[in-house]
Amino acid sequence: MNFEKNLLSQGQAFFTQDEFNKALSEAKAEIMAVAIQTTRQAILIEREECAKLADECVNIEELGEAIRNRIPSQRQ
Repeated sequence: MNFEKNLLSQGQAFFTQDEFNKALSEAKAEIMAVAIQTTRQAILIEREECAKLADECVNIEELGEAIRNRIPSQRQ
């Protein structure tokens, strides 16, 4: 059997290298789009939580430390 055909096959359908490369590029683009959207959402959530800390902060000198300690497990 031809190794390339085995590698690029799916069931009884065979794909050319160009078809495989195109599908792979499309999958990578989808993954990147989801990653970008997820990152944007995470930034918006974090921004909102930091704004809440700022709104609740009585002593402005402690605000920076409160933000840094908001998620202690991420502080290294």
